[in-house]
Amino acid sequence: MRDAVIPINAVLAVVLMGLVAIAAIVSAVGQLGTARTTVFAAARAVIQLAAVSTVIVFVLRSGWLTALFLVVMLSAAGVTSWRRITRDRSGAWAAVAITAGLAPVLGLILGSGLVPMSGVSIIPIAGILIGNAMVATSLAGRRALDELENRYGEYEAALALGFLPRVAALEVFRPAASQALVPSLDQTRTVGLVTLPGAYVGVLLGGASPLEAGAAQLLVLVGVLAAQAIAVLLMIELVAAGRVVRGERR
Repeated sequence: MRDAVIPINAVLAVVLMGLVAIAAIVSAVGQLGTARTTVFAAARAVIQLAAVSTVIVFVLRSGWLTALFLVVMLSAAGVTSWRRITRDRSGAWAAVAITAGLAPVLGLILGSGLVPMSGVSIIPIAGILIGNAMVATSLAGRRALDELENRYGEYEAALALGFLPRVAALEVFRPAASQALVPSLDQTRTVGLVTLPGAYVGVLLGGASPLEAGAAQLLVLVGVLAAQAIAVLLMIELVAAGRVVRGERR
């Protein structure tokens, strides 16, 4: 099983640089506008993973440090989603949506006893849930604000017909914002046929049977769907209620 572990050597460095170069060149040639961002994101990932790998051993040994690490993860996810949604300080509500998606799902998984109450189990699962909730929150928030801005005339028409502001806003952007759930829905539908996600591969490489790895992956996939559904719903409601807005408040 050790043969399946990726070696840390010069070959790995060359391959990673090659992959980053491919992504950046394609973005530049296709004028996608993400060439510099791709390089920066890859460099940042290297630094962050190196730092996490250094401290994770100590974090996993302590319940308090595990809890603190979760807070750091949630904070980073909230800030990232905030910046993707809006420049206004109201984007800080993104952290609330992400936390709302994480809390019940992680609580149910841990409370059921399916996953042991230890840092080595909590951190990976929480990381997957937080990361996916963050992406869905960002997409839902941006789509909601974009639709409300682009179709503001329809929003005003709904108000003229007697709709309350929240209801009028939801009528305008809810279908588009709900599309944030599509990637995870497609991944869940095609798991085992198109992809073998990280949880399955990780548990399998850890020595579990294929059936045990499949059970772990199923738990993660369904948990992600639940966390994202909660996060997206809350973000949509926050935009509809005017809690999250586009641009600086006066």
